[in-house]
Amino acid sequence: MKLGRDHTTLVVIDVQEAFRKALDRFDDVAAKSAQLVRGAAAIGVPIVVTEQYPKGLGATVPEISESLPSGVQAIDKVRFSAVGLDGFELGDRDQVLICGIEAHVCVAQTALDLIDLDAEVHVVADAVGSRTDADRDIGLARMERAGAELTSVEMALFELLGSADAPGFKEVQAIVK
Repeated sequence: MKLGRDHTTLVVIDVQEAFRKALDRFDDVAAKSAQLVRGAAAIGVPIVVTEQYPKGLGATVPEISESLPSGVQAIDKVRFSAVGLDGFELGDRDQVLICGIEAHVCVAQTALDLIDLDAEVHVVADAVGSRTDADRDIGLARMERAGAELTSVEMALFELLGSADAPGFKEVQAIVK
C-alpha cells in the first residue's frame, strides 16, 4: 500500500471560504492542503478539486486555488460524495490521496465510495478538518476501519517521491520546510 506517483490522484474536497470561520483548524487544513497541491504538482500527480454548493459556501480558498496547476478547475457538487460527479475522473489510477473538509461528511463519504470501488485510499490526517475535533476524529476512525490508510502531508509527498534523486525532490523539500 505504498503510494506511487504513477498510480495516485490527489483529491481536494471542499476547502472553501465559508468554512474559514466555522473550523478552528481551518488555516492549518488550508495550508497543509496547499502544500499537498504544490507537492503533487511538482511530482506530476493529477489533482481533482471539488466545491460543495459554491453559490452558498464560496469558492476554493486562494491558498489552494492559486497553487493549482493550469487547467485544474473545481468540480461543483451538492452531493456529499464526489464519486460519480461529472468530471471526477481517476483514469487508470488506483490510489487516491484525499484531503479537505469535512472529515466526517464529504471527505468520509468520498473515501468510503472510493473504497467500495476498490481504490486504495490514503487520508491525509493533518490536511482534513471538521467543525469539531470529535467529528474529525470519528471521521478519521471510520475511514480507517473501512480500509483507508492514514498519512500526513510530509509522509505522503516523500512516499510519492521514493528517493532524493527523484524529479521534484528539491521542490517538495522546499514546500514542506
